[in-house]
Amino acid sequence: MTPLNGAALGTYAGAAQLPNYDRSKVKPGILHLGIGAFHRAHQAVYVDDLLHNEPDWGIVGASLRHSATRAALEPQDGLYTIAVRDDDAVQTRIIGSVLRVLDWTLNAGEILNAIADPNIRIISLSVTEKGYCRTPSGDLDTALAVVKDDLSGHTLQSVPGILVAGLQHRQRQGAGPVTVLSCDNLSDNGPSTRRVVRQFAQIAAPDLLPWIDDNVTFPATMVDRITPATTSADIDAINHMTGFSDAWPITTEPFSQWVIEDDFAAGRPSFESAKVQMVADVRPFEAMKLRILNGAHSTLAYAGGLMGYTFVSEAVADPALSALLTRTVMDEVIPTLDLPTEDLAVYWDALLARFSNTSLPHRLDQIAQDGSQKLPPRLLDPIRENLEAGRSVLGLSYAVAAWIVWLERRMARGFEIVDPMASRLSLFAEESHGDTEKFAHIIFEKSGLFDDLSDEGFRRQVIDHTRKLNAVGRVLPL
Repeated sequence: MTPLNGAALGTYAGAAQLPNYDRSKVKPGILHLGIGAFHRAHQAVYVDDLLHNEPDWGIVGASLRHSATRAALEPQDGLYTIAVRDDDAVQTRIIGSVLRVLDWTLNAGEILNAIADPNIRIISLSVTEKGYCRTPSGDLDTALAVVKDDLSGHTLQSVPGILVAGLQHRQRQGAGPVTVLSCDNLSDNGPSTRRVVRQFAQIAAPDLLPWIDDNVTFPATMVDRITPATTSADIDAINHMTGFSDAWPITTEPFSQWVIEDDFAAGRPSFESAKVQMVADVRPFEAMKLRILNGAHSTLAYAGGLMGYTFVSEAVADPALSALLTRTVMDEVIPTLDLPTEDLAVYWDALLARFSNTSLPHRLDQIAQDGSQKLPPRLLDPIRENLEAGRSVLGLSYAVAAWIVWLERRMARGFEIVDPMASRLSLFAEESHGDTEKFAHIIFEKSGLFDDLSDEGFRRQVIDHTRKLNAVGRVLPL
């Protein structure tokens, strides 16, 4: 089997679609922090679509936590395969937009230099919600060990710290304005990024703040494409289809959406030519995606996980779970959104079909990670708005209860909880001594997630749902 690299493309005669541009003419214009599977299935594909006409926007990728991506892609000259799966149909394509992959552990200086490179005009991020080091209220969490260490000057590991250090370097180099483009699923991701960066700078480099305000923009975005983790079986099947030996291909669905606030400090590629939606206000689209897609994903992860399901397509095929999701979305989520109801209903119908795609084994336990970060924008924000408007939250409160029961059971059985609040949640579980209702009360009072959700009716509803979930072990009609 032919190793995938730049030299192999010239003689390739297989079925995969190849880049339609000369990679030797592509120059870096984007630095992407957090080059994981989602970026390679989403933003890197959009950039790949426009490099034929705009070769100055290639991507330098940077892994901030794990070296595996660099180890896989550097020998491949940044090339990788994307396999788009739609039930039995599969289309393969070689993506060439990633020119280099750096690793923070090995290449910290090069990454900081890239932030300061005048040719780099966009610094994009997909570092997950917890990478922003925020408190539940959205401020920089200065109590986090990684933030404390960075602020002390002993280390440089946090995303806000790395950005501030790189922007300081850019200012000193006179490299000019730059755009910081968050592509993560958090509310107001652009303003949220600006907030933690400025707060870090306020402590570590207050003289940098005027320069940031004058030279850096933080547009908001909405990103959407279901991208499961690649398995060894995926790698074998994709390599068999293409004839290439690719160490880390990506599988994804046909659907993809990227909405960006058009606020760039140093120019941008013609994203429109790659079917990106450039808008003045991303917030309605962001809320739609966070509350409908991501909220439904979280509900499936916890309720479906409690019922013994492994994959999204299995869970959504359960009639009771599917009915719970549809009732919650149509009656409780859509009324909180500022887009035409008929468009949202069409979006939901299409989403159910996407969830049912059996060729994408999207694991529920992958979605379930970092629940304390994900629940506020996905579930708690629409709960709050519905309570203020006097509307029902019966289905949304069920999803919160499923998270609580899922947490308690996982910890009782000795499974690891992947969550930035894992140590605190473990202490709460110990304090509750196996009493799930008590565990729920402790989370309400001590987690900080529900400080502005003190409505007694809502809390009683969650407790009632936890009781029923414990007694029956599966979703029942509401």
